[in-house]
Amino acid sequence: MDIKPVKKGGNDNRTFHLGNSMSVRLPSDEAYVPQVEKEQIWLPILAKQLSTPISEPLAKGLPNEDYPYPWSVNKWLDGETLTLENIDDINQFAKDLGRFLVDLQSIDVTGGPLAGEHNFNRGGDISVYDKECRDAINNINTFNKHLLKEIWELALASKWANEPVWVHGDIALGNILIKNGEMFAVIDFGILGVGDPSCDAAIAWTFFDESSRKVFKKALNFVEETWNKARGWALWKALITYNYNKHSDKGIADESFNTIKTILNDYENKK
Repeated sequence: MDIKPVKKGGNDNRTFHLGNSMSVRLPSDEAYVPQVEKEQIWLPILAKQLSTPISEPLAKGLPNEDYPYPWSVNKWLDGETLTLENIDDINQFAKDLGRFLVDLQSIDVTGGPLAGEHNFNRGGDISVYDKECRDAINNINTFNKHLLKEIWELALASKWANEPVWVHGDIALGNILIKNGEMFAVIDFGILGVGDPSCDAAIAWTFFDESSRKVFKKALNFVEETWNKARGWALWKALITYNYNKHSDKGIADESFNTIKTILNDYENKK
């Protein structure tokens, strides 16, 4: 059976195509090992209650002398990684993604893993990244620092008043598969958790335009506080990514730069 690397792998795991119908995911560091057991337990439960296909584990591999961590064999899901070019209608995609997240959030969370270190606090209090975000703002000279701080402090002040819900934790382009111009599947649930779902809406500023952002927000039915915190998650990630890559990876730095610019423009347009 052939084994070959996938075209676009992630950071937390090294992923390989196994034959025609399976994939293999191996944690790239000990910090990501807890993801294996979590996915093995919860993904089969979630998959049964979602109409959109998601990653499904088929088997669990054990450590040995050649590789020191547990690993997963998953069902292979066909599809292309999300881009602006491979979707037919960005507004329809915004509705479909919003509907998927609402469906995920509606599933019973009893016994689910509360947000914490295991998922880098996705779904938890964004204040754990306060110092990191403020340092990033202070180290950037291209944008209006006063506005950046205002957006960040608005996110810090926003609270999730409802019961905890399921959080994917990394709703990003590389984790959404497209087939025939439409959303087909969602993959990579390594930082799955239970908590505040605002982090799952950061894609509103990393991918959507003004029109589709509004469609996405409406589909999620987020109150303004939750939307403010979602913007904060997007800002924090864009700032630290830009500062880390601005001298080493122009492509990634440019993407982050554009996200920061989008966040500022969107915020100023609503003032």
